[in-house]
Amino acid sequence: MATVQKVDRGARTVARKVTVDAPVDELFVQVADPHRHGELDGSGTVQDKVSGPTAVSTGDRFSVAMKQYGVPYKITSRVTEVVATGDHRVVEWQHPMGHRWRWELASTGPETTEVTESFRYDTAKAPKVLELLKMPAQNAKGIERTLSKLAARYRR
Repeated sequence: MATVQKVDRGARTVARKVTVDAPVDELFVQVADPHRHGELDGSGTVQDKVSGPTAVSTGDRFSVAMKQYGVPYKITSRVTEVVATGDHRVVEWQHPMGHRWRWELASTGPETTEVTESFRYDTAKAPKVLELLKMPAQNAKGIERTLSKLAARYRR
């Protein structure tokens, strides 16, 4: 079983990585498509109702139905960075409250990719509130489940 590892990205960033037995191109298609985020999600908050493009570019917006603590809601995020070529791929979007979710995919071989997911909240409108609500710890658990789930999907 693939081991999810903690990554130090500095203050107010929660990041984890795992090596997945799949090519970078295949994984990038999933991460760059907000309509597929529900199948990737390990937190249980992302729902399947999505509007927006199926392959995002920097500046795009997409809306996702969410559910947390039993309460449904919808968020519209703005894509802040996409790197779609080469052995290192990136997809990052900003939540309406300012925090960012980032996926980095680095090819480590023809059939393996190091996948790093991070929750960066130094850009949030109220980072202290997120800390008081224990969102960094909660999101760390969700990221770990997401990456474990992704690695398990491709386990050889």
